[in-house]
Amino acid sequence: MNVLAILRREVVSLILAIVFAAPLAAQDTGDAKAQANNPLANIKTVNLQNQYTGNFTGVEKPGNTFYLRGAMPVSIGDSKWLIRATLPFNSWPVGVAGDRVSGLGDFNIFAAYLIDVGNPAISFGIGPQVTAPTAATNGLGAGKWSLGLANVLFDARNSKFQWGYLLTWQASVAGDNTRNDVNFGAFQPFAMYQLGKGWYLRSTGVWTYNFESDNYAIPIGLGIGKVTVKPGVVINAYFEPQYSISTRGAFQSEWGVFAGVNFQFK
Repeated sequence: MNVLAILRREVVSLILAIVFAAPLAAQDTGDAKAQANNPLANIKTVNLQNQYTGNFTGVEKPGNTFYLRGAMPVSIGDSKWLIRATLPFNSWPVGVAGDRVSGLGDFNIFAAYLIDVGNPAISFGIGPQVTAPTAATNGLGAGKWSLGLANVLFDARNSKFQWGYLLTWQASVAGDNTRNDVNFGAFQPFAMYQLGKGWYLRSTGVWTYNFESDNYAIPIGLGIGKVTVKPGVVINAYFEPQYSISTRGAFQSEWGVFAGVNFQFK
């Protein structure tokens, strides 16, 4: 078995451990429906998410990524952290001909140190992130080990309107010397407006910038979601069409649909 195969097996084992680990007790920090979209909620979370891209620039073909995500709060001494792991399964047009290739993508994990800002309705975290070259083939990943930072803010002081952002940056430090270096940033502003009875409007498009090529995409989304509170679990299902108001370079999303369901285990 080669090194990448072993790495992929260990990565899958790690994320499954996060997903199926015993639930930790959550803090009561605001309304459950307002907190359902908080990426730093002090509670074990499992996300099943799908990003469909209707058209990639340059290749003029669609693609798809399914994300398996797990998040878990942990304590190290007196400090509190949130660890989030993401395992993508990509189905993308690859090569000059744009033939569709499907398989595992690159595994990402970050650990956000949770900073007490004096208000339990405001969550703020910052910490390191690592991306591992676990992709099944070259076209589905960067082929590099990358290190970087992740910073998250979520403001749930208003029961009607919540907002925040996820800011990440990473650069390659090792990997396949024949592949392009990684120097990549992403900014995800998010806003949710509560409509009542668990329904809400949402906008969560991820803006990306490649510092190596100066390519970028700025998608804007407008979707709807429904939060359902059950004994022991909060279920958050959503559907969000997105359109890029500006792009530069090849393989940028022109439009797409982001959808998924999140489970927060109390």
